[in-house]
Amino acid sequence: MRILMLGWEFPPFITGGLGTACYGLTQAMERLNTDILFLLPISTDGCAPSSERADAGGTAVSGSENAEAARHLMLQRVPSDVPDPYYGGTAHQSKYAREYRSLRLLGTGAVGGYDGDLVARVWDYASRCASLVQDESFDVIHAHDWVTFPAGIVIAAQSGKPLIVHVHATEFDRSGRSPNPAVFEIERQGIQAAAAVIAVSQLTKRIVVQRYGVPDGKVRVVYNGVIPKAPLPAKSVEPGDEKIVLFLGRITMQKGPEYFVDAAAAVLERMKNVKFIIAGWGDMAPRVVEKVAAMGLGNKVFFTGFLVGAQVQNAFRMADVYVMPSVSEPFGLTALEAIQQGTPVILSRTTGVGEVIARGALKVDFWDVNELANKIVAVLERRELSDELRRNGSSEIRGLTWDAAAEACVQMYKEVLCRT
Repeated sequence: MRILMLGWEFPPFITGGLGTACYGLTQAMERLNTDILFLLPISTDGCAPSSERADAGGTAVSGSENAEAARHLMLQRVPSDVPDPYYGGTAHQSKYAREYRSLRLLGTGAVGGYDGDLVARVWDYASRCASLVQDESFDVIHAHDWVTFPAGIVIAAQSGKPLIVHVHATEFDRSGRSPNPAVFEIERQGIQAAAAVIAVSQLTKRIVVQRYGVPDGKVRVVYNGVIPKAPLPAKSVEPGDEKIVLFLGRITMQKGPEYFVDAAAAVLERMKNVKFIIAGWGDMAPRVVEKVAAMGLGNKVFFTGFLVGAQVQNAFRMADVYVMPSVSEPFGLTALEAIQQGTPVILSRTTGVGEVIARGALKVDFWDVNELANKIVAVLERRELSDELRRNGSSEIRGLTWDAAAEACVQMYKEVLCRT
């Protein structure tokens, strides 16, 4: 079976969890002997379409070089002017970036947010993709997130092949009760046009069914996985060391950073030997920085900017507790990564990952900053509680694999093909 995948990020060029998810899923599909042609948007500046293969280490190889390792996965770059939908700027690159000089990936959005040209850019990307694959053979089209849905619609009409759309987040997650109408319409069209829909959680499935008007039976939940990694050595703790509370994610309304800051203030009224780290960036970052300064917390709350690769692992290793106070989190891969590194986790109840982590995390309503502060203090002060969360979390994530996710996707492909 050959799958045409449409995405907008892939390691080492990532701006968030979607790139990590695409990497884990495609690597697992390789183990199922599924061939994948993965299209990515890149800048048109000085680039022309060409193909490269990616090996399991995330580096680019060409032609027959390392052909055995890369025989199932082809990355195809597509000229595009599409920037990042979540916050401005180019995609951040990991230590492997120089290996990918000929594959320059941008995200999907604008510095000022969703501007009037975005829809035109997305449909332009769709037409370029359709032109690029018109002579390619594939069985199924798998489109990741809304910026690829128009390309999936056009290619499905052109090829007659079924379209599967993978909903990693919706406009209601990103924008709350005031969704961008143009983005919502693109999502609606893609979800309506798809032969089947993959949602990353029951939370996301409910939004898709209720907000986008599709039958419950058309949507299947496929939970994300985590790539097995050996945890880094436990950090050494000396008497008097400051405790560290970590927020890691985009600094946007969706992620609830302001609730983290309010909880930090409440914790510091009870514990002085604590500092709070906000790792990431986003459109709310200047406002959150100003909030921290106005509250007089500048010597207790620190901003690291965007972290990648080993920096993320080191952040989890340093932290005594990881807090995810998301207003609406379709899944939340960073919670799995924190658990993997032995870091206790506190989640808001509006997270998809909370559906699969029952005893390995504490849960709280995102808006209840006093209760969030209580839980942070409890984890920091009670060693037996943090140890219990580590043990339970480690046990629960063992079954959350990308192999299981890939098998569920491939089974869906087969069912859809049987119906067409």
